[in-house]
Amino acid sequence: MTDRIVVVANRLPLRRTEDGWETSPGGLVSAVVPFLQERGGSWVGWTGVPDDAPAPFVHDGIEQRPVRLSQSEIDDFYLGFSNATIWPLYHDAIRSPEFHRHWWHPYVAVNRRFAEQAADALQPGDLAWIHDYQLQLVPAMLRQMRPDVRIGFFLHIPFPPVEILARLPWRREILEGLMGADVVAFQTRLGRHNFGRAVRRFLGGEGTTRWLRAGERSVRLISAPISIDWEGYASLSASPSVGARVAALRQELGVDRKVVLGVDRLDYTKGIDVRLRAYDTLLRRYRERAEDVLFLQVAVPSREEVGDYSAMRDEVEGLVGRINGAHGELHHVPVHYRYGSLEPEELVAYYRMADVMCVTPLRDGMNLVAKEFVASRPSDNGVLVLSEFAGAAQELRQALLVNPYDVDGVAEVLWRALHLPPAEERSRMRAMRRQVQRHDVFRWARACIEAIQQ
Repeated sequence: MTDRIVVVANRLPLRRTEDGWETSPGGLVSAVVPFLQERGGSWVGWTGVPDDAPAPFVHDGIEQRPVRLSQSEIDDFYLGFSNATIWPLYHDAIRSPEFHRHWWHPYVAVNRRFAEQAADALQPGDLAWIHDYQLQLVPAMLRQMRPDVRIGFFLHIPFPPVEILARLPWRREILEGLMGADVVAFQTRLGRHNFGRAVRRFLGGEGTTRWLRAGERSVRLISAPISIDWEGYASLSASPSVGARVAALRQELGVDRKVVLGVDRLDYTKGIDVRLRAYDTLLRRYRERAEDVLFLQVAVPSREEVGDYSAMRDEVEGLVGRINGAHGELHHVPVHYRYGSLEPEELVAYYRMADVMCVTPLRDGMNLVAKEFVASRPSDNGVLVLSEFAGAAQELRQALLVNPYDVDGVAEVLWRALHLPPAEERSRMRAMRRQVQRHDVFRWARACIEAIQQ
């Protein structure tokens, strides 16, 4: 058995506090840290602060290896190539990707720096587990430096169809970078198939949907949908403090009102604007009244320095104002909007309090909000309205699936969700809860690590 694991990700699993360092929240961290603590290993990543790279140190039994990024590299590698080129391109080019040579060169340089740090951390017999779109060149770079170790790569976002990837001037370099791994893992079968087609077209590769060969490299492809810490969410949802908060929220919002909830990063891929227009249509066309149903949207700040994101915030807040102006009354506001993050206990209280959860991304690798909502429903009630373009739709088949580009269709499904017979509501929720419980984030991590070892 492999003794150690070296995780390579854009960010370290820590954040600074006044007293030093603390473990960051998040599914990836909670899933992977126990493996590293049990078997030993390192985590290579950026602290999130420009020019901040302390010497390697140990925190909670794991060696932390910070990678330095200058402010110009943050602008070009992270905000530029990663989030203004790759992010929109891989999300079906929902926004037009920008292709700039002066972004590409820092992307290469930063990927090499991550690979060098990983190479220093790896010992013979170790395995390296590289994560996500910011580091797609690292597998091949690390392969050149450390041919003695097993290398896995997991892509957390979608991999696009070959017709969309074809726009990328550096498509060949990206594919060659990923083919440096022994195992490349995707959230869905579609992502895996898209990657295979791209390698066959642009690298002249051969193989099946599970194995590819290009040049001297033979790579295994797997689909491994990421999940959540089921027990963590289920136990928090059952806690007395969350129960008390749910009761208080219900009093604040109206005991008899149905509540439709949206919780998203404020990102143009999430379809927040579409669902608000669908809710407006529900009030206009389906004769639902603001005094009977309200929409609660939590928008978590995201990449506020990027122009598309600030424009998205303006659009969403403008829609909220127009809907409230058109349908609101003195004591009944149709849309309650909260811009900011929620602490875990508050978030789970929101999940428990809602009658309908609306998750309508235009494209999403997985979308863990849908799974968090399901895990937070101990009474087997509540309805999940879910975009068919979220990876989670492949597993949560008992959700009410929608095409998020169809405003009228989303409005119709929202109406159905609000009036679903209780027996059908419970049956659907029980099936989804079984699925998420059986396939939690720890099972995902084990499956990925075992695949890399083989």
